[in-house]
Amino acid sequence: MSTLAAQAISTRRLDLLPLHVEHAEEMVAVLSDPALHTFIGGTPDTPGALRSRYQRMTAGSPDPAVSWLNWVIRLRDQADLTGTVQATVSPSVHGPIAEIAWVVGTPWQGRGFATEAAQGLIGWLSRQPVHTVIAHIHPEHRASAAVATAAGLTPTNEWHDGEIQWQRSIRL
Repeated sequence: MSTLAAQAISTRRLDLLPLHVEHAEEMVAVLSDPALHTFIGGTPDTPGALRSRYQRMTAGSPDPAVSWLNWVIRLRDQADLTGTVQATVSPSVHGPIAEIAWVVGTPWQGRGFATEAAQGLIGWLSRQPVHTVIAHIHPEHRASAAVATAAGLTPTNEWHDGEIQWQRSIRL
C-alpha cells in the first residue's frame, strides 16, 4: 500500500482542508471547551501543545505502511474553522482499513456538520484503496453514534479501550 495524502474535500456546506500547523492558532479556540473531552478524556490543549501535536501529525506516521490523514473543517459561508476529521489508514488481511474520528467545536454542534464532514470523508475514502472504515465510539456518546449511523457505520460486538467499534465496508 502506498502512503495516502489528505486532499481538500468539499461538501454542501463545508470544506475539509488538509491540516497545517498554522491551523493550531484558530483551532485552539474551536477545541477549548472542556466538555469536548467528556468521552475521550484529557483537557483542551494550550496553543503551544496544539501546535506541537499538529507538527507531529503533519509529519506523518513513522510506519511507512500507515497513512495519517487529518483535515480541519471549515464552514464555507463564514470561513470559520469548526472542527476536525481524521483517518488513519493501515493494512489489514482484507485490504486497507481506515480508522476515522471527528470533533466539532461546541458552538457548531447540533447542526449536522459532524455528519456532513464524516460522510464527505467516507466518500473520499471510498475513492481510495480502502476496504473498511471503522470508528470507536463511547457507548454513552449518543451524538457520535448518530453521526456514525448517518455515515453508514454500524456497531459491532468488538470493544477497544472502553469504546464500541463501529464499521462499514466500502469495498467488497
